[in-house]
Parts: sequence; C-alpha cells; structure tokens
Amino acid sequence: MIIQERLEAAFQQFGWVRIPEILHAHAEEAAKHNLTYLEFLDKLLQEELAAKHDRYLKTRTRLAKLPYHKTMEQFDFEFQPSIDERRMRDLATLRFVEHQENVILLGPPGVGKTHLAVAMAMEAIAQRKTVYFTSAHDLVQTLQDAHHSRSIQQKMRVYTKPDLLIIDEIGYRKMDETAAHFFFQIVSERYEKGSIILTSNKSFGMWGDIFGDTVLATAILDRLLHHSSTINIKGESYRVKEKKKAGFFRAENTEDQDR
Repeated sequence: MIIQERLEAAFQQFGWVRIPEILHAHAEEAAKHNLTYLEFLDKLLQEELAAKHDRYLKTRTRLAKLPYHKTMEQFDFEFQPSIDERRMRDLATLRFVEHQENVILLGPPGVGKTHLAVAMAMEAIAQRKTVYFTSAHDLVQTLQDAHHSRSIQQKMRVYTKPDLLIIDEIGYRKMDETAAHFFFQIVSERYEKGSIILTSNKSFGMWGDIFGDTVLATAILDRLLHHSSTINIKGESYRVKEKKKAGFFRAENTEDQDR
C-alpha cells in the first residue's frame, strides 16, 4: 500500500494521467508475457506520451477557434477538378509556414475554400504550430469593439502572434475606414514574419470595393501576394451538390412544370 501511495504521488508530481489508468493492466501483461523491465517501462511511457500529445492537439485545436474539423483526406478533389490535388498536398506539408509565406483561396461560395483552410490549419496544429482562425466579419467586429474600448493593441496581438492566421470569407462584408486600417496593420506586421491563409469570393480586382480604398487595397495585396500561393477554385457548390443528390432540384423542376 505504501508503494501504491508513493507511485500515485510521483504520478501526480510528474503530471502523468495515462500511466495510473493502465499501470495494473500492463503489469499483468508484462508478467504474463515475461517482458523485461525496460520493455514494460517503454510501453508505459509511450502511452503517456501519446496521451499527452492528444491533449496538446485538443487544447491547441480549441484555442485555434476552428469552425469545424476537416482534413485534406476528407476533401473531394474529384468534385472540384479545377484544384490541383498535388499542389494542395504540397501546401499541406506546411513549408509555406516555415518560410512565412501566404496562401490565398479564391472562388465562389460553397466550393471548399474553408475546408481546405481548416485542413491546413489542423496539419499545422499537428506540427505544433500556433494557429488562429477568424472570419473577416468577426475580425472586423472584434477590432471595432477593441478600438472603442481602447484595447486595440492587446487584441491585435491575437492576430499577429500565431504562426498561422486564417481569415475566412473576405468580401462578404465591406470594411469601414477604421477596420480597413487595422486589417492593413495586421497584414503589415505579419509580412515576412508569419503566414496567412485567406479565403475570398472576390477577385483581387474587386478588393478596392471591400476596403473602400483602391490605394489601401493595393498596399494590402502587395504584401499578401509578394510571398504567396493563390488557388483559384472554379466549380459547383458542395451544398448544391448535396441538394441535387437529395432530389431537391428535381422536385422544384417538377413543381415548375406543373405550373
């Protein structure tokens, strides 16, 4: 009993949580299969390390604020033939993050831009890189609130500090002068220091309308595009695909014909 108490105290001091759960089962297995002390110890430590890594991934994924969890393997490249699968898998190696470069995903709504961005984010987390995800709408709202509460510099660090920042859905909402200025500041501070993945349904030629200033839009694009990869996606929406598969459009067409 004294040994058990000493072990429990040691586990607690080391911060081990998995070994206490499996110790007795592994001890019985070691005795049954005549494992050496080193083999027994190795099995325990490997399980503890795996559990620690799993906790790390869960914590980092939660802090990244991802809207959902999707991997590159779950992406239907056959449905979007305009995307070069080999190029996307090369980007998923995260070399662009090591080189502080950017990735810009352009295309109409529903073609998988956010899925690809999230997949790269999850791979970055697996490689122990810090990640933060935000929609452009939430970013603008957060910056405006921080500006009014005079906490803008503290909030800016949320967007400038991570190894990888993802800004989703640029173009769904126009930015006022203040928000556009802070967006430019984020891009400028991350320039050649940290990577950005950005998704947009607007071509670069329309960014002057998004930021309300063609000169400012040009300055933002100049920094974003200097070290970047741009992926243009041309295809049908996945949501439309699912509705077609469910017979939604056939039903509508039948109703139209009945009229």
